[in-house]
Amino acid sequence: MDQQDVADLIESELPEAQVTVSRPRGVEDDDHLAAEVVSPAFEGKSLVEQHELVYDALGEHMTTDIHALELSTYTPEQYDG
Repeated sequence: MDQQDVADLIESELPEAQVTVSRPRGVEDDDHLAAEVVSPAFEGKSLVEQHELVYDALGEHMTTDIHALELSTYTPEQYDG
């Protein structure tokens, strides 16, 4: 799955999110990705809940197209500060 496709899926479910998807250093597999997601939807949510929102946005792609996802999530306040 293309990195931009992953970002688009996340942004479609978390409309105000800023998403950056890349391949982790030293990884050459297309199914291992890293995503940094900044969203106001994460306000008041635990880290586990934040990650669940992203996984829900990716849906079935997490089992069919993406083998591993290194995920970093932030609220806008956390990211700016």
